[in-house]
Amino acid sequence: MTEPASGPAGRPPGGGPVRDAPAKEPGTPGRRVVVIGVGNEYRRDDGIGPEVLAGLRGRVAASVRLVLSDGDPARMIEAWAGASTAVVVDAVRADPPVPGRLHRIVLGGADAPQAGQVSSHGLGLGEAIGLARALGRMPDRLIVHAAEGAEFGYGIGLTPAVASAAEALISAVLRDVAAG
Repeated sequence: MTEPASGPAGRPPGGGPVRDAPAKEPGTPGRRVVVIGVGNEYRRDDGIGPEVLAGLRGRVAASVRLVLSDGDPARMIEAWAGASTAVVVDAVRADPPVPGRLHRIVLGGADAPQAGQVSSHGLGLGEAIGLARALGRMPDRLIVHAAEGAEFGYGIGLTPAVASAAEALISAVLRDVAAG
């Protein structure tokens, strides 16, 4: 597959895959792991998803699929289609906010309870989960990693509190990917 044109820091622009990989993990028939980084690196802390994907490159097996998403529910469902484990990384708004605070939510397949909206986007993960459940397209295990953000306006670069949480978030995703 041809890589999309590069955005800042050599990353592809939003919405397209970062890397495609084989459907199965080596030595584990039928297992597939996908990490979906949701966000827009031109909207300050909303760029945590793309930042985590960049930090995972070269640190996960080639069989782990890394996908950059703009948060569109249909594209997220397509990205996790057929995955045994899908890990979604996104920024969230909280009230009151604690910028950089991390959250982890684990949902188990089609019988998972309905998730509330956890994205910083108008439509997003909550809608994707509802639609995927209705269509029978939920992964066996869906893990959501969310970082509370402070600023979502136009601009490049994470705020200091969110940037300082990025490595801890990358480590948490690596643990989930290893557990498959």
